[in-house]
Amino acid sequence: MTTDLPIPDAVNLTPFQALMIPVALVGAVFLSLGAQFQSRGVQRVEARLGRQSKGLSVRHVVALLGSGWWVLGTLMLGLAVVLQLISITNAPLIVVQPLGAVALVITTWFSSRSTGVPLGQQARRAVWTCIVGVGIFVGIAAVVGRESAITHEQLVTILVVLAVVLVAVLLSFRFAAKRASAMYYIVGAGVLYGFVATLAKVVLNRLLHGTFDWLTAIAVVGVLVAAALGGYFVQNAYSSGSADLVIAGLTVIDPIVAVGIGVIVLGEAAGAPWIAVVGFLVAAVIAITGVFLLAKHHPQTRS
Repeated sequence: MTTDLPIPDAVNLTPFQALMIPVALVGAVFLSLGAQFQSRGVQRVEARLGRQSKGLSVRHVVALLGSGWWVLGTLMLGLAVVLQLISITNAPLIVVQPLGAVALVITTWFSSRSTGVPLGQQARRAVWTCIVGVGIFVGIAAVVGRESAITHEQLVTILVVLAVVLVAVLLSFRFAAKRASAMYYIVGAGVLYGFVATLAKVVLNRLLHGTFDWLTAIAVVGVLVAAALGGYFVQNAYSSGSADLVIAGLTVIDPIVAVGIGVIVLGEAAGAPWIAVVGFLVAAVIAITGVFLLAKHHPQTRS
């Protein structure tokens, strides 16, 4: 089987790859700020135009483009995406992608200070549950993570699974939009963004190595479609949940999906001992439990 990228079959973290960790952490700061500002913009637009029972309307989306807070938040998120792309292009996905969870701590602190609403002991415990779960995940990934050459077959597999996910998300939105809660939108966005991160890494690596074919073009389309739909879901999540909850969901579900693809399809943890696999599963359960606890106990959750 021939590979598309001239990457060794297994590469432990080099000093340059380790440098991508602080790059990802800075990106997490911009992610946190962007989420806060976008959330504020959505809430102000809904206060002016009213809230829709079936998600944001076209009128609401257009109004967001004229919201200074929302535009500032979008610019911040744009910087976060650029830094994330730099980090995942130059380091294993399973190492740098989960570091976005740092944004949860920043967002929680910023939200509490700006609104004057204390989190409460149970909500704080939920936040730290997320952080502990993701921290364990990153720690294991830093030890067993490695880069693997990406084949045509692997990319086709990712695209096929993404197509199935897009169909499932659109059908669920068609039938569940009226009853959708913040967690519905957060889970949907997290899954979609997980595919965005993975496909973006594949596309960037192909471009850097001069490989661009019809399959890469389809991957680019997949990134754009998943990012657009995921972005719409995020804006709806802001309208029914706090920025803290949105960031908690995205920084846990997004990396779990992306890492799952990296491990299962791309082989970024191939050869890892069974104890590491068990550790991944336990860490994922801890982190996801924290998200649902935060959804239950956060004082600003409105659904």
